[in-house]
Amino acid sequence: MTYVRLTLMLGLAALTAACNKKVETPTAAPTSRAMSANGSMATEASAANTIDARGHGTVTAIDKTGGMITLKHEAIPEANWPAMTMAFKAAPAVTHAVVVGDKVTFDLKIKGSSGEVTSIHKQ
Repeated sequence: MTYVRLTLMLGLAALTAACNKKVETPTAAPTSRAMSANGSMATEASAANTIDARGHGTVTAIDKTGGMITLKHEAIPEANWPAMTMAFKAAPAVTHAVVVGDKVTFDLKIKGSSGEVTSIHKQ
């Protein structure tokens, strides 16, 4: 009977110790900081935060004046993005190269959760 009590007490002690452990939160990649005009610290994304990726999809909308292109794309593993429809910044050369409905392959520069289509090719 003493052996069972001792086992239970040690088990409870182990569980209590495990519950008191702090969970480490992921930290962001280092960024450079610069002083803004009003004296506060401003964070600038470093080049290490930019991802080059390639995607495949279909053009669903083009805003030539706003410099945006909307693509229904397959998953983009480099960015850990699932398949979705998303609007991207795009230079005039990109927005003029395709029309709505075109199936395309495109190159992206991704910063954070947004990206810019740097080149696009009809399939």
